[in-house]
Order: sequence, then structure tokens, then C-alpha cells
Amino acid sequence: MSMITLSSKMRPLVDRAVKTQSPRMMTVLSKESGEEYKKFNYTARMKKTGRPVSPHVTIYSFPIGALSSITNRVAGCALSFGAAGLGAIEIVGGPGSSLSLMQEIGGAGFLVAAPAKFAVAFPIVYHYFGAVRHFAWDYFPEYLENVDVEKSSYALVGSSTLLSAGMMFL
Repeated sequence: MSMITLSSKMRPLVDRAVKTQSPRMMTVLSKESGEEYKKFNYTARMKKTGRPVSPHVTIYSFPIGALSSITNRVAGCALSFGAAGLGAIEIVGGPGSSLSLMQEIGGAGFLVAAPAKFAVAFPIVYHYFGAVRHFAWDYFPEYLENVDVEKSSYALVGSSTLLSAGMMFL
């Protein structure tokens, strides 16, 4: 079937759809009301009209799948900044200066070394396990159901936290 034949068969449907569309109504503000509108921010305008302000992100409860996705992105950024920081230390301090810094942190005692090790281990482990989860979703899309995403998100957070906590004692 050629494109011309397909086009001629679709033409009446497209014409009917276009003709039945009504034009979008616009709100027309007078010059005075437009100036009044610009004086107030959104919250002040809603208080003036007595209407409630729309809910904000701070009161919205994100699903665990969204939180795990955000955390994966933050972990990736933390890894990038950490690698850039180590590179900057090496450039500024010379060869071996980042190793010296890590040895000083490790020798500062458990109260300093353990959180530092966790701060390094968690983004690595979380981002790695998140990548494995995404590879699994790519090859097995049937696991992308809401229930399975929620279960895998809890498993991702729990396993990353446990493994990172275990790495604190190495």
C-alpha cells in the first residue's frame, strides 16, 4: 500500500478531527487587573481569593521507586565529585597525597574512620547494585510491575546499607 493511498484514506478522519476541535478560550485581563496580578506572588493571590495553595513537594510522599531512583542519581554524582576531589588532591598535593590523606583518616580512630568508610562505600555499592537492577529490568521487563519495583527498591536500599556497614569494619 502506498503512502498516497494511506493518506487518502486518512484524510477524512483528519479533517473531521480538525473541524471538531474548538478554539481554546483565553482569559483576558484588563490593564488594571493585569497590574494588580503582577503585584502578588502565587501564595498572596491565593490568600486574597480564599482558595487553597496547591500542595508542595515537601508534603508529597514519594514512592520508594522514585526515592531509590533519586538516590541512585545522587550516588552517581557523589562518585563523580569524589573522583574529581581525589584528582584535585593529587594535582595540588603531588603524587601520593590522596593516599596520605586516606591513611590519616584511617588512623584517626574508629569514630572518624568508620563514617568516612561508609561515606565512600555506600555510593559505590548503591550505584553498582542500582546498575545491576537496571540491567535486570532491561533484559526482564516483566519485573517492572509496581509491586516488583517496590520490592527491588527496598532490597536495593537494605543490601547497600548492610554491605556498606560491613565495609566500615574492614
